[in-house]
Amino acid sequence: MKTKQALDALSALAQPHRLAVHRWLVGRAPEGAFAGEIAEHLGLPAATLSFHLKALQAAGLVRAEPEGRHIRYRAALDTVRGLVAYLTENCCGGKPCS
Repeated sequence: MKTKQALDALSALAQPHRLAVHRWLVGRAPEGAFAGEIAEHLGLPAATLSFHLKALQAAGLVRAEPEGRHIRYRAALDTVRGLVAYLTENCCGGKPCS
């Protein structure tokens, strides 16, 4: 992961609703959920949720997959792994952490 990608992901997660959406989707991986399910569980209005899902998608943290007339949202776990790897790249002086 490059620094710009890491900053985009961290910036997207630095908002309480987006962080809550992402954490909720991570907990439902790999199935994901439809927008209505997410909105209902988190108590967010549809327009607000849509705004936050777009920000998470732009940062590469969420993927949207059309299923008929609905869209299923899934956490992009590969991006999360890349972000964690980026953040811990120089952990413990380059030696395996205990």
